[in-house]
Amino acid sequence: MSEHAYDADDIDDGLPAAAQDVLTRRASALAGAAYEPSDRDGDQLDREERTALRRIEGLSTELQDVTEVEYRQLRLERVVLAGVWTEGSAQDAENSLRELAALAETAGSTVLAGMLQRRQRPDPGTWLGSGKAEELRDVVIAEGADTVVCDSELAPSQRRGLEDIVKVKVIDRTALILDIFAQHAKSREGKAQVELAQLQYLLQRLRGWGESMSRQAGGRVAGGEGIGSRGPGETKIELDRRRINTRIAKLRRDIRAMKTHRDTKRHSRTSHGTPSVAIAGYTNAGKSSLLNRLTGAGVLVENQLFATLDTTVRRAQTPEGREFTLTDTVGFVRQLPHELIDAFRSTLEEVADADLLLHVVDGSHPDPEGQISAVRAVLADVDAADVKEIVVVNKADIADPEVLDRILRHERHAIAVSAHTGRGIPELIDLIAAELPRPSVEIDVLIPYDRGDLLSRIHDTGEILGNDHTAQGTRVQALVGPDLAADLAPYAA
Repeated sequence: MSEHAYDADDIDDGLPAAAQDVLTRRASALAGAAYEPSDRDGDQLDREERTALRRIEGLSTELQDVTEVEYRQLRLERVVLAGVWTEGSAQDAENSLRELAALAETAGSTVLAGMLQRRQRPDPGTWLGSGKAEELRDVVIAEGADTVVCDSELAPSQRRGLEDIVKVKVIDRTALILDIFAQHAKSREGKAQVELAQLQYLLQRLRGWGESMSRQAGGRVAGGEGIGSRGPGETKIELDRRRINTRIAKLRRDIRAMKTHRDTKRHSRTSHGTPSVAIAGYTNAGKSSLLNRLTGAGVLVENQLFATLDTTVRRAQTPEGREFTLTDTVGFVRQLPHELIDAFRSTLEEVADADLLLHVVDGSHPDPEGQISAVRAVLADVDAADVKEIVVVNKADIADPEVLDRILRHERHAIAVSAHTGRGIPELIDLIAAELPRPSVEIDVLIPYDRGDLLSRIHDTGEILGNDHTAQGTRVQALVGPDLAADLAPYAA
């Protein structure tokens, strides 16, 4: 077993460039320059509110005698990253650590240093192994860090074992992503989904310190009820677990009720024959920028991971005037927590029910093919793998031309665009128009002049083959969907 320790102070000692990008002290973990909003993004009404919520440095996060629920609400600040490389190439491991740094900065922390270790498998007791954990403790002390972020999901015993050695709070990748989601969720449904995911994660990791584990009087003995009322009662941890289970049950009921409301709205759109297009892809690939470029939606755009959590639906038109809906969805990431996939399943059904999927890929990312694989894995989990797909390689203005060419040759339906400059957007709109489902029922109807609503629906969702204005009304030959054909049946010529 060989080991590698990467630290910010070792950059001059021949570290790979990819590791230097991650570990430079106080360096920004997000690629590219600071994002500057422009007119194409519409009214960025959420930007001032989002930027006002910044983490405050210098608050202590040393372990205290608090319950696990309270413990997980403490803030991340000055962090050291730790990764265990068990498979794949060194470049893959460094890319994963770079992504973890971006996640940590998005959560509001300052990345100070990082360690990457080569092992056949994680240590069952301390994840890193006792020797490497002691090295990590020395790095934490030297850097003045108060949190360690691990680049995988830790078992409760591994996290406890690592905390016992490093003496500061240990957070795994799953908890970090859940923290980001909790910061960015705004809608009632989004907040409920994030809370459900957090509680499912916490349920298996409850613990307490000191007196919080002691048994308390049960029954009504505290009130002096006497015989038959005495007992050990619940421990504090059991009480927390019962309350969490009760809250989880209520959140699931609430989310089911919200899903019914969204299904009703979606059915209303589909019953009018309006095709739906869903935008999905890796986080920070430019999905919201693309939606703004196509529709002027004014959705918040940030150079930040998971800036969008709440689904946005906007109407758009093909060049020939056919209406369709565009839905912006939550971004995906490698090792997306299963708790989040389950909690957001109702929202992700927007993708599964779409007629066409725009799979947005960051062409400037070091591993775009890895992004594509990670997104498709999540789509398969929500039964959306069979939706017709267009791979949209975004950020073509700053991507390596060889990378763009490689993706375009490998993917059957792919196009390179830049939501920032507008490059390729007209071609993308034409491609969407060509791939949308075509109306299949041919009609020949005479529509009275007082039923202009039906004529409008034909223009919006159908294809006009011919029309003629007569004394009795407008005679139309067209291709329409089955629902509209049924509504027009009484007016057959």
